[in-house]
Amino acid sequence: MAPIKTAKGGKKEKVTHKFVIDASQPASDKIFDVAAFEKFLHDKIKVENRTGNLGDIVQISQEGEGKIVVVAHTQFSGRYLKYLTKKFLKKNQLRDWLRVVSTSKGVYQLRFFNVVNDAEDDDEE
Repeated sequence: MAPIKTAKGGKKEKVTHKFVIDASQPASDKIFDVAAFEKFLHDKIKVENRTGNLGDIVQISQEGEGKIVVVAHTQFSGRYLKYLTKKFLKKNQLRDWLRVVSTSKGVYQLRFFNVVNDAEDDDEE
């Protein structure tokens, strides 16, 4: 791991990470419950190897329709959020239709899988 940078005087610098999970597309189709996902994140995110230990270190809020913002004032991985999102999708049996895609740094989007109908191609032959 990289060493923790300190400012002059030996105090640790504030590290802030902001992550956005955009689930507006499945939420508008009414197959994804954003409030349940927010509660799932509150229950499952670990801080200092303990669940339910968020305090002021990690804040989870809902922004607009279908967007969840996670602000962490400590070392925090975006891959961990992706892992938890996939775990939630599997729990609610949505993993077969939705995938988690990173659109830019710190932004994850839930998208539907692109399904191509091969039955139409068979009818043409």
